[in-house]
Amino acid sequence: MSRHLPIRPNLEYLRKEAKELLPALRRTAPDCRLADAQRVLASEYGFSSWSELKAHVQALPAASVPLSDIANPFVGKWRANLSKSTRHSDNPFESATLEFEVLGNTVTITDVVVDATGREEHGRNTLHVDGLERLREHGYVVAATWLDPRVLEAVVTKAGRIEGRVQYALSADGNTLTLSAGEHVTIFNRE
Repeated sequence: MSRHLPIRPNLEYLRKEAKELLPALRRTAPDCRLADAQRVLASEYGFSSWSELKAHVQALPAASVPLSDIANPFVGKWRANLSKSTRHSDNPFESATLEFEVLGNTVTITDVVVDATGREEHGRNTLHVDGLERLREHGYVVAATWLDPRVLEAVVTKAGRIEGRVQYALSADGNTLTLSAGEHVTIFNRE
């Protein structure tokens, strides 16, 4: 698995990630220590060691622009383009909007879908985009990863079986978002 460093990586965040990774490593190697988790994490970020990752982060220039002013390309509001989308026959929605908020590797997606009867349904999902499996309601487990800086994927499993896979892919110009879930594709335009 490979990970992408957040826009502004910091050591505190990376140490927390390593601590969160440790229990998963201990399931297959009970004697794993934090240093082992740090080494694995560094490797997933493309570094040969924790000390190399740490040196890279420490060498980054001090930020003069607040993090809140740096926008991830997903951030913003998106409206479904129904003429370019293939909707599921069980859910022929009339309109849909998504709003993305991104802070580091935490992505929050707020959606509003208007169904065929005109009823609005609201939803909000927070994904920790680090490849780790996280338990959700009703026994579902979600693991989200950046496949590249413009492609986010979430895989949902239950009892070890894949129940769904969703990809959010941005166009090169950043104005079109393609949501793919199996054979169903919804195209969104930036508002």
